[in-house]
Amino acid sequence: MKHEASKSADFHWTTRVYWEDTDGGGVVYHANYVRFLERARTEWLRAKGYEQQALLLAKGVVFAVYSMQLQFLKPARLDDLLSISVDLRACRRASFAVGQRIVDARGGAELCRAEVEIACLDHASFRPVPMPPDLLMEIQR
Repeated sequence: MKHEASKSADFHWTTRVYWEDTDGGGVVYHANYVRFLERARTEWLRAKGYEQQALLLAKGVVFAVYSMQLQFLKPARLDDLLSISVDLRACRRASFAVGQRIVDARGGAELCRAEVEIACLDHASFRPVPMPPDLLMEIQR
C-alpha cells in the first residue's frame, strides 16, 4: 500500500549551527547537513510516539537509509537558526520516503533539499521486514 502525502511539510524541527558544525570559515561542513536531516527524522518519529531505541527493544526493528539525494542551495553559517522539515512522500509496508528541507529560520532562505528512502530492517538479520502495523498506521497519518 502506497500513501501519497500532501505538498506541505507536516513536521519542523529547529536547531542552531554550532562551531563544531562548521569548517574553518564558519560555513556548515557538507556532511553535517546529513546529521541535521537525521535528527529531524528522529524527532518526527518521536513526535509520532516512537523512539528508535524502543522500537529496537520492543519490536526488533531498526530503520536504515536506503538512498538519499541532496541539493545544497546556499550555505548555512555559524549561529544560524535552522528549521528542518520532514514531509512524508510515500509509505509502503517495509519502507517509506520523505522529502526534507533545511531553511534559515530567520530569513526563510532554503539552504538544502533532500529526498530520503528509509527501509525497515530486522535488527538481527538486517533484512527488510514489514513495519509493525501500529507504526505503519502512525507514519501514514
